[in-house]
Amino acid sequence: MASWISTGHLPTEAVVRQLVDEAHQRFGPVREGKVARYIPALASANPADFGIAVASTEGQLFEAGEALHPFSIQSISKPFLFALICQAIGERDARQKLGVNSTGLPFNSVQAVERAEDGLSNPMVNAGAIAATSLAPGDTVEAKWTFIQEGFSRFAGRPLELDEEVYASEVATNRRNLGIATLLEEQEGIWFDPEATTDLYTRQCALSVTTHDLALMAATLANGGRHPLSGEQVVAPPICQVVLAVMVTAGLYETSGDWMYDIGLPGKSGVSGGMITVAPGKGGLATYSPPLDGAGNSVRGQLTATFLSERLGLHLLASMPASPI
Repeated sequence: MASWISTGHLPTEAVVRQLVDEAHQRFGPVREGKVARYIPALASANPADFGIAVASTEGQLFEAGEALHPFSIQSISKPFLFALICQAIGERDARQKLGVNSTGLPFNSVQAVERAEDGLSNPMVNAGAIAATSLAPGDTVEAKWTFIQEGFSRFAGRPLELDEEVYASEVATNRRNLGIATLLEEQEGIWFDPEATTDLYTRQCALSVTTHDLALMAATLANGGRHPLSGEQVVAPPICQVVLAVMVTAGLYETSGDWMYDIGLPGKSGVSGGMITVAPGKGGLATYSPPLDGAGNSVRGQLTATFLSERLGLHLLASMPASPI
């Protein structure tokens, strides 16, 4: 592997800090979107809450607003689970068992499983993430849960705990995911008990994080798997490469094309209002704002990512004209 994998560096600390503050002031007054209601515990979120955090690969942190407000990680867990599974069983086996192609359909689509001849989807949608959960090492539910919880904690650089209220609320409304797991079993696309796997997936989504945590988790993916503060090599650099590739094509579900067009970076959203954006070699951006658009993505989070991607020069596809010889 080449030693020069970074795409560059963030601007100076003063510039990043000023732009993070500007983004918070600019998009804080936005009132579009609605808080998720289908999980009762999420319906009580304060729509005014808005946190931004940027973590560089060197460990610098720039934060504004409610960056330390706890919330459940939800679907932002998916790329980190995929990374841990790839590290555990090898990325080739993970790709063969889970698939990597975008479905172009909503995150909880059953049709995405049914229409594929081999039953594969990708680890960024519920079906693929449930299948990935079943591949966690261990012969028991608790062994698998320990692997997942400890792995996520290593990405965050601190122990992450379960939000019991959110977990209980999701268990009570989890029939669709259980149906997806049962369908996967019929297609031989799950490798542990469907009901137990669904419960593990639900627990994983209910882990409590902050915007601060997510920025560091995203920066770890941006930094070849090495945590910017702890220095721990959580996963190998090639694993980050494949995880970011799937995030580019499927991280925002059916709106992934629009996201890439506007932001030009790997991203992932969650229905609690969290969102991460990864700038390879530079750092991670995380936001928290509960009001969502029709596709289940944070409205303020998307506005912030678009603004900072442009102002910080992060878009992977942007370039300047070549200088004449």
